[in-house]
Amino acid sequence: MSKIRVAVLGATGMIGQRFIQMLEDHPYFDIEGLYASERSDGKRLRDVLKVRDHVYKEETLDMKMEAMDLKKIAKNARVAFSGLPSDLAGKTESDLAEDGMAVFSNAGAHRMDKHVSILVPEVNPTHIDSIKDQDTYRNGGFIITNANCSAGGIVPPLAAIRNAYGLDLVSVSTYQALSGAGYPGVPSMDTVGNVIPFIGGEEEKMESELAKMLGTYENKAFAYAKFRTLANCARVPVIDGHLEALVVRMNAAPSVEELAETLRSFRGEPQTLKLPSAPVQPVIVRTENNRPQPALDAYAGSPERARGMATTVGRIRKSDEYYKMFMLSHNTIRGGAGGSMLNAEFAKAKKLL
Repeated sequence: MSKIRVAVLGATGMIGQRFIQMLEDHPYFDIEGLYASERSDGKRLRDVLKVRDHVYKEETLDMKMEAMDLKKIAKNARVAFSGLPSDLAGKTESDLAEDGMAVFSNAGAHRMDKHVSILVPEVNPTHIDSIKDQDTYRNGGFIITNANCSAGGIVPPLAAIRNAYGLDLVSVSTYQALSGAGYPGVPSMDTVGNVIPFIGGEEEKMESELAKMLGTYENKAFAYAKFRTLANCARVPVIDGHLEALVVRMNAAPSVEELAETLRSFRGEPQTLKLPSAPVQPVIVRTENNRPQPALDAYAGSPERARGMATTVGRIRKSDEYYKMFMLSHNTIRGGAGGSMLNAEFAKAKKLL
């Protein structure tokens, strides 16, 4: 069976290069082209490499960047994986969808659009139906987004809790890695030995995106979940892996052991379908009192293609009617390129590509 041809947009950025990493030897997809700004036109991937923890194949490193020609991209590829910054992504992604492309976006430009889902297939698989209400669907084009890097990792455990016990209040404090700011990101003199308690727009994104993801899509509209979310977000001197301190109030009162088993046993459609980038166990529970940690748990998940796609939960405690725990996920994999990759695999399984 021939593979689906895909384009990577923003291929010189951190998310773009994670897309390239996950597309190497992918069973469904084949790279048609790597696209970036005009100043990178003609450069090889090895000349603009930013990902330091993956050994790319020589033939991948020799691939050349091209300046974005949207008509050419739409003619030669069926799928676009977008790692573009939001200010460039909005019109670019809309134009590609208008030309019949399936766009899987890591950018925030379209996340809150009326008929665009923030898809996490383990959590809200029916939200994919919203593409049929997008104006571009008549041409076969559509846009599907993944969550922002902090919400993407926390939503599978929250879905497990919501499904079993109901949610009334979610309070989350994030300790976000430097790679979440892109490359080169935050200046080193601002971050070494320091914590920056502000990430522009991040708290608002978490509060609105979680409500959309954990809501429903019916009668051509999203109905947002009703629980309340409070977010505090800080940047910390860690390369990869967002750590999040979570406090929840539920509509039921399970024991700590019952809650841990609920999280541990959570599965979704990607696991049933055995999608290539789906972790066998999407939520991993650690019992050590000093886990999870970015250095030890950022790449949680198996099989090999799903490394970095699992969320690790630890230090589950109960205090009166509140439950406290820490969660960790890889921000540029599960919360970035891997989230969009899983969305594309899910769309293929649903015969939408």
